[in-house]
Amino acid sequence: MPSMCCLRTALTAAVIFASAVLTAEATAGTTTNNLLVTATVANSCAINSATALAFGTYDPVGANSASVGTDLTANNGLLTITCTRSASTTITLGQGINPANGSTDTAPLRQMKLGNYVLAYTLYQDAGHTSDWGNTLGTAVQRIASGGPDSITVYGVVPRGQSVPAGSYTDIVVVTVTF
Repeated sequence: MPSMCCLRTALTAAVIFASAVLTAEATAGTTTNNLLVTATVANSCAINSATALAFGTYDPVGANSASVGTDLTANNGLLTITCTRSASTTITLGQGINPANGSTDTAPLRQMKLGNYVLAYTLYQDAGHTSDWGNTLGTAVQRIASGGPDSITVYGVVPRGQSVPAGSYTDIVVVTVTF
């Protein structure tokens, strides 16, 4: 049988331990605050692709002649642009690398070239060929971005009645997206 001394010591230790636990629980407190979490979304755009505007065959003697022909049109140029959702964008087209004398960013006089020969053409914002597409705010395409790839058609006309030699004519037009 344990001695009284040991029992008393064990009992005293148990009381001190229980008292310490109860005191700690009774005096424990809590406090709260808010943590602000932030992120900044960048306004951004990318020109994913620019599909060539291919007019096909121009016939200066028959189908596109000055006397009985018609203008050669194309609507297969396609720009695919992805911008931050709801970004206000302005899309301009430069004058090309072969502009005619008198060409300006507002009224581009674009020309495809083969050696020393040129074939004039015009780029439009619409299928009705009523809105020239230039390199200024007033002649640009304005769009609000969807946040995904947006496709924009480029329409073009090669005027009838241009007497040029046979061959492949080309030009390069710079596409600029301002956001």
